[in-house]
Order: sequence, then structure tokens, then C-alpha cells
Amino acid sequence: MSGLRRWLAWLVPAGRRDWIEAVWAEAYEVPAGLPRLAWRAGGIWMVAREVLLPRRFIKAVLFAVAAAAAVWVAWPRPGVGHALVGQVGVVATVLLLALLPLLARRLFGPASPSRAGRALRVFCCAAILALVPARAIVEVFAELTPRQDDYLRVYNLFNGTGVPGTSQGGPPWAGEVMILLIIAGYVAIVLWLTSQRAQLSRSTLAIGTGTGLLLGLVMYAMAPLGLGLYATNPWLPGSDVDPLIALAWLLLLAGPVAAAVLAARYSRGIDGAVPFASTAIRQGIAAGVLANLTGALFVTAFGTGTTALMLRSAGLRDWLYGSLHLNALDLYHHELYSSMGTQMYAFMCVTFPIIGLLMGAVGVAGTRPAAEPVSEGRPLIQGR
Repeated sequence: MSGLRRWLAWLVPAGRRDWIEAVWAEAYEVPAGLPRLAWRAGGIWMVAREVLLPRRFIKAVLFAVAAAAAVWVAWPRPGVGHALVGQVGVVATVLLLALLPLLARRLFGPASPSRAGRALRVFCCAAILALVPARAIVEVFAELTPRQDDYLRVYNLFNGTGVPGTSQGGPPWAGEVMILLIIAGYVAIVLWLTSQRAQLSRSTLAIGTGTGLLLGLVMYAMAPLGLGLYATNPWLPGSDVDPLIALAWLLLLAGPVAAAVLAARYSRGIDGAVPFASTAIRQGIAAGVLANLTGALFVTAFGTGTTALMLRSAGLRDWLYGSLHLNALDLYHHELYSSMGTQMYAFMCVTFPIIGLLMGAVGVAGTRPAAEPVSEGRPLIQGR
């Protein structure tokens, strides 16, 4: 019972924890048995009303519905792929999305009042939930060894010799743990950057997110079906896709620099004054990280999702490859290549934020904010 009391007190705001302690202590003045149990149940109900305010309740319901839909689609069928690994991955991902925001509120404080910050949190959660079933569909297809001899020869070109009708390799626990760590890292970084304790200005969040969405959109247009040695846009064969590739490289390297410079220059205090140079530099570096992080998450979610839909929808396959007039074997080659190419997204999710950090530092290295004196006790930055 003492553990339940501490957990209930942890859920409510700090100013209301004494009230929870008092309600729980008064339970001992109620006769033991059902009356005392009813008293404590009433206290739990009051905590629920305190925590689940109407707005939070609606958010919780929407998240629960979206999470249930993602789990229902992604839940592995027995005997298809590595079912146990997939089940653990699905459940762990949903738990991360449900519990990390609660932990972040306690560690980082409330979310930033910025609309860009709230939109970024929603985008991060929606993208990861969409990624859960998409990953399951793509991985099952990529690992399943076909039974037909012609298809088996194509499959062996990518994966080596496999037993027809079975999934290639052993249970990929190491890969699943790595994916979960990446997801946890992304959620934690987004929660931190969009919290009030991070003290990022509205302009920093908007600039970083906007730059990242542009990068993700260009990357997705270049490789909507995974990324390998060649771009996977079926409408831009050969060298036709080269301008998009050049633009993607430009946004990957120069985008964080531009975002960092703009964020450092546009950051202002509530009173409109120029902040300390160190504060402006921090704003710039955060914008650089945010730009590439958002871009990587965008292209990963949309690219994996498009590949999964292509594998499940004959109509989408005809729309994508109809002009190429592929036979069944060539189409399988494209499907397998695209499925294997989605593995590159995990590498991008790790490297892109690091590149954003380095290029953001380069961007703010030459930034010289106006040397305006800053008075003590200035309010936290919540600038434009």
C-alpha cells in the first residue's frame, strides 16, 4: 500500500502531493475492511480526475487508439518471421511512447508553450507509431525465403543461401535492441528540446523543424522505397535523379548550418533583448541537431511506410512500376531491393543528428550576437 501511495503522489503535480498524503493517512481512521477499501478507491478516483484532465484524457484516448491500431497491424503471426522478437519490439515501442513523456515531465518539466514544440511532439509520436507496423511488414518480407526456384535465386543474391519457406537467420535480438535504443533516444531528445527546461525559443523550434521537414521531403522524393546503392524513385531513373541527390546532400550539410545561424540571430528574450552569446550559440546548435533529426525521422517513417504499402497493395505497385512493364520476377527483385534498402534508414537515424550537431557548431562558430548588456533575473527565453 505504501508503494501505491508513493506512485499516486508521483502522478499529481508537486503542489497537490500533500493532499494525497493527507487522504491516504485519513484512511486509517476509517474502519478496516470494505469501508477503508472504498475510501482508498475514492482517493484513487480523485487522483485520476486530477491527472486526467479533459485535455489530457482526450490525448490519452487518441494515443491509445493509435497504439492499438499499430499493434494490431504489426502483431506477428505465429510461424511468420521471428514472431517473439517482433512481439517484444512492438510492445516495448508502445511502452516507450507511453512512459517516456511521463518521465520527461518529471525530469524536464512541462512542455514548451510553443506550437512548434507541441507539433514536433505529435509528429514524433505519430511517425514512430506508423513505423511499428511498417517495419513488421517489410522485415517479414525481406527475411522470408521464397519457395519458387526463380525467386529463390533472386533472394540468394541478397541474402545468401536460405531454406525455402523459412525466415533467414536466427532471432535478431541485437538488431531489435538497437532499434529500440534509437527510438528511445529520439523520443528523449525531442521531449528534452521541446521542454521548458531546455529554454529553446519558439523561433529555434520552428526553424529547426522546418529545415528538417524540407530535408526529409527531399530525401523521400529521392528514395521513397528504401535507400541502397541507387535511388529508388521509379519515376526518376538513372541520372534524372541526380539533381535531387545533390539537393539532399546540400540540405544535409548546409541545412543545419543555415538553421543554426538563423536560430542564433533570431533568438530573443521575452523583453526583446539580445541574449548572452552562449545562449545564442546553444540555440543555434539545438536548431542544427533538430533539423537533421527531424529529417531522418520523416524519411524513415514515410519511406518504410511507402515500402510496406507497396508490398501489400497491388494497386500501389502498378502505380509505381506500371510504366516499367516488369514481369513478376523483375517486380520481386525490385520489392526485395526496396525492402533491404529500408535497413539504411537506421544508419541515417544515427548519423544525421551527429552531422547536424557538428554542422550546427560550424554555423554558430562565426556568429557574433550584439553585445547588449543583459540584466540579472531576465526571464527564460521564449522568443519569437
